[in-house]
Amino acid sequence: MAKRFYVTTPLYYVNDLPHIGHTYSTILADILARYYRMQGYETHFLTGTDEHGQKVQQAAEKAGISPEKHCDEYSQRFRSFWDELRLTYDDFIRTTEQRHVEVVQKILMDLYKKGDIYKDRYEGLYSVAEERFITQKEYEEGNFREVKEIHEENYFFRMSAYQRDLMTYIESHKEFIQPENRRNEILGFLQQPLNDLCISRPKNRLSWGIELPFDPNYVTYVWFDALINYISAIGYKTNETLFKKWWPAVHIIGKDILTTHCVYWPTMLMAAGVSLPKTIFAHGWWMSEGQKMSKSLGNFIDIQTIREHISRTGHDGFRYFLAKEGPLFGDSDFSKERFYQTYNTDLANDFGNLVNRILTLIEKYFDGKIPTPGKLSDTEKLLKQEGETLCKNAFSLLDRFELNRLVFELLTYIRSINRYLEQKAPWKLAKTNLEETGTILYAALASLQLAAQLFEPVLPEKMHQLLTMLHGSQELTRTLTWDALKPGTLIPKTKALFPRIDLTFLEETSNKKQVKPQPNTNQQNEQEAIKYIPLEDFKKVQLKTARVLSAENVEGTKNLLKLTVEVGPETHTLVAGIAKYYNPDELVGKTIVIVANLQPVTIRGIQSMGMLLAAQDKDTLRLVTIDGDLPKSGVIIQ
Repeated sequence: MAKRFYVTTPLYYVNDLPHIGHTYSTILADILARYYRMQGYETHFLTGTDEHGQKVQQAAEKAGISPEKHCDEYSQRFRSFWDELRLTYDDFIRTTEQRHVEVVQKILMDLYKKGDIYKDRYEGLYSVAEERFITQKEYEEGNFREVKEIHEENYFFRMSAYQRDLMTYIESHKEFIQPENRRNEILGFLQQPLNDLCISRPKNRLSWGIELPFDPNYVTYVWFDALINYISAIGYKTNETLFKKWWPAVHIIGKDILTTHCVYWPTMLMAAGVSLPKTIFAHGWWMSEGQKMSKSLGNFIDIQTIREHISRTGHDGFRYFLAKEGPLFGDSDFSKERFYQTYNTDLANDFGNLVNRILTLIEKYFDGKIPTPGKLSDTEKLLKQEGETLCKNAFSLLDRFELNRLVFELLTYIRSINRYLEQKAPWKLAKTNLEETGTILYAALASLQLAAQLFEPVLPEKMHQLLTMLHGSQELTRTLTWDALKPGTLIPKTKALFPRIDLTFLEETSNKKQVKPQPNTNQQNEQEAIKYIPLEDFKKVQLKTARVLSAENVEGTKNLLKLTVEVGPETHTLVAGIAKYYNPDELVGKTIVIVANLQPVTIRGIQSMGMLLAAQDKDTLRLVTIDGDLPKSGVIIQ
């Protein structure tokens, strides 16, 4: 049976320009598509634009142009930007296309004939800004703007009839909604009675939409329009062979559209008799400079800001940061300091310097040709085994959407190659034993090319450049193996793969205050501590186990380490002043205890989400760790 993978992004609404949220979802889908192609999967990657609705109609009227022209302009901006980012989407669908309109109307008619769409009178509150009806409770919470009372007849989808079936499906298919916290959120939502869904707007209020096939006085509303793109684009109702080839899909979305995709969409499919998507993965949000993004605060990461960053790091540098630090399981922070420091530390220092070191030595001692390896020592065999294990584990991590952890493990392997060279010191050995030097450099280069292949979906341009150099051909026919390099191949000279960035420009533009170190509570001049706290206060503190995935020094400091830790399904970043007591490498794999619900703070441009526990006595500090192994991290300390 052919292996196939169908991945989609949300359809982006054409009342805005691309920003970091749109870009992250689309790059994430692109990386997944590239990894699945690498595994031999026939892959279909869909993105596009949602072009109907009241906001589009109002924006066009304000601009004095037709809705069609407005949509053409904004849709092209999305498509052009995705092309500028060199994304490998296979199809770009617009909801104004006839291929989509026809399918929407066919589904509407089917459900109307079935009795799942009916007409009723609605009296209640409507948010003009959000373009949806709201409850009295939602109105009282104050999260909706431009609210007014509406009394009108509309068509409704009998969504409530599918509530029990949906709950049963979610409970029996754990892979359907991911990550687990989103799944639990939807199950909690479904504990309350599910209302039927209003799916139309009268034309006298909204004319810019797909006309209902059974009532020309109404247009269908956004959810019974935009969501259907996922199946209209692959031939549902028009090309059943194509549809069966690709469906079901993996949907990549942001958590803000969780309910529409995990409640509205599956009940619509159930009513239509269509199987549900394989997985709906809802990632978190990007914060900016430690705060929620806002144009008024000046921290909004728009298309121009993204282009500015890419102009310094290249496309791959930007993709790397999103892959490593992105909000897969929780929210993440995008600060300029963190972005450029990550580039310098991981790519320029660790990865780039490793490439330069190996190629310089091969140029010096072997005339730039890949040396012939001799017998491998136990050290080389271990390096090879670690690389092969990484290959086996890489795609398992992707199946669980743990892209950031995969990137951490790939970088850890890169660092292990650096440590191997430090241990073997081939620049010294070459003076007395050139044959063994060749074996060492071959082993380092073989490990590097294996890591490069696994990194290629994240860093497609730079890794293609590197692998072309190592394999000597633009037509790269290679296998994912450690010893794939051909001895004697001449490696052409090249510029630095990841040039280091001078960060002085950050000091010139930054007006952020440095975070002051917390006072030492053991000092004699400290005010007398509170002797007792109420039990209820202590219960607010959430202590959890956390497994250290990676650790590295914070650039420009002597005492700070940046830890990436796994806390259940989430990944947190911690900044801790423990560099004096621990080397980064010895922390990886430890299970420590952290305060998981501490208010995040930004330290040296890095958002620290939590605090680790440690015991200190004069010049000695020891982390609080767990004695023995636990089956998973994120366990609450009782």
